[in-house]
Amino acid sequence: MGLRHFMIDAWSWLNYKPVMADAGRPGNRAFPELAATWLPPHELRRLAAYKVLAAYDNNQAGQLAAASGDEAALERRELGDAANLVDTALGYLLGSDQQIVVEGAEHADEEAPKPGATEAAAAQERMRKWAEKELLTLRIQQAERNAVLLGDSVYVLAWNQEKQRPTLRVYDPGFFFPQWDEEQDQDFPTRVHLAWELPEDPDAGLKARVRRVTYELGPISEDDESVVRLYPWEPGRPSNVTCFLTDAEWLLEDLKRGETLDRLPMDKAAFRVRPDGTELNRLDLMIDFVPVIHITNTIPDGGEHWGRSAIARVLQGLDELAATDSDSSAASATTGTPIIGLAGARLPVDRATGRPEQLKVEAGAVWQLGDSGRMDALDTSPQLAELRSRVEHLLDRIASNSRVTAAGLGTLDASEVPSGYALKLALGPLDALVGAMRLAREHKYRLLFKMVQRLFQAGRAEGWVAGESFSARLSWAPHTPTDRAAVLEEVVQAYGAGVLSLETAVAMLMDAGYPIKDASQEAALIRAKAEQEAAVRMAEAAARRGEPDDEEEQEDGRDPAARRGGAVEKREREPVSAGR
Repeated sequence: MGLRHFMIDAWSWLNYKPVMADAGRPGNRAFPELAATWLPPHELRRLAAYKVLAAYDNNQAGQLAAASGDEAALERRELGDAANLVDTALGYLLGSDQQIVVEGAEHADEEAPKPGATEAAAAQERMRKWAEKELLTLRIQQAERNAVLLGDSVYVLAWNQEKQRPTLRVYDPGFFFPQWDEEQDQDFPTRVHLAWELPEDPDAGLKARVRRVTYELGPISEDDESVVRLYPWEPGRPSNVTCFLTDAEWLLEDLKRGETLDRLPMDKAAFRVRPDGTELNRLDLMIDFVPVIHITNTIPDGGEHWGRSAIARVLQGLDELAATDSDSSAASATTGTPIIGLAGARLPVDRATGRPEQLKVEAGAVWQLGDSGRMDALDTSPQLAELRSRVEHLLDRIASNSRVTAAGLGTLDASEVPSGYALKLALGPLDALVGAMRLAREHKYRLLFKMVQRLFQAGRAEGWVAGESFSARLSWAPHTPTDRAAVLEEVVQAYGAGVLSLETAVAMLMDAGYPIKDASQEAALIRAKAEQEAAVRMAEAAARRGEPDDEEEQEDGRDPAARRGGAVEKREREPVSAGR
């Protein structure tokens, strides 16, 4: 039986799954929620892919397959291999620490700092305080696990007037529906929906409904496009664009066929209200950007906008591994309690039925055999050994094809690695994987921190003046252990030879895992200590020559240089006088 459709898109790696065929058809037991009339048809495959990946992460892939008609899949043994692969990739991506770094801040403590370095250092300090208050490390963990597992994740920023800072929230990518204008070459959508269903609550008297939060760029005044505004991050450049926020709910029973997410009837909308009483119906946010950041796990292909899961290309390997584990479990049962055949045995008879009783293999059992009787046991241990060997083979194949590598997963036997250089070669694919994943996020985190600064400026927060935003990035810690002793020796030699600046040397030590919180502060401490040691050495040298230090000379009322000059002149004249 041939395929009805041969489709190649961002989700083609899931085409082998029967549940992906007609995912949004009514009556689909695997994805009943995708039959909602408000969902855009072109988004159904993406949402179905998210659910399949979430099922693997929660050891429910067998249950999902059973929902599509494969009842035998309920016996599948899933032992957390998918979740382990995701968590391992996430750990290598994040490293041990993440830090906000503003370009130029490392030069603030130099004797002659570069122009703007002091301001950059102050902005960096304010950004790090914001990150601490907003639990940025926790938010990154939440968002990046979604991205590694599902391929996508979403951050949303908002100005909180009470806290006087931007707030950062993480949303499930299944709630994210960007509206792209295909006629224009856009890097970012000008309209974004965040939408999800709210279940019925009979106790509260609430019916099932759908909530939609919309961010949309548009002219400040629809009636007069000449109305402009000066934003603090672009002084001197008037703009007629602003971002509008709409937050509303619709009853599902009020929606008709064809009224999809972008065509919901506004006359049936119930708009939400802020605590101050403001209705969230095209509320002017006083900013000229959409405060939504879409994170992708991989660099999207040309023409695509979505990332790919870390386990996308090894799902079939995970299926094979689960099937082999199930077979191995069945084989181990017959190995531990073997099937035994008896010939010439006297079997006990059930007095009630008159039939022979079934014998059980258990410790201490005694069976009486006749003169020609025998007992044969079915030995399944060779099959069990073969299955265990196949499990190891599949794990190695999954580790290789996912590029996490056996060394990265920790399944590589240390005795098989002849040297540290060989281990580095073994980790080569993992290094490339982490590099590509971090590259896919580099620009998005720069954009996130730029939006944070602009929200501070728009909210007129203390310390944030008008002007262009500083270039800030997210600095990741090394993803693999570093030979710290070798790095230290290299830094000492290079700095001593004058080929590295002190700031660069300290940054290298930070990358190697040394507990340095701020490179500029550490460089300032090193310089201060060096100056103090130099002053001590000069005082000791002066003491050895018998000269008083500067403080004693000043107390004596004479200039230190004059006293030293007089002493030298006296020593020069003494030999002449002795010669006479």
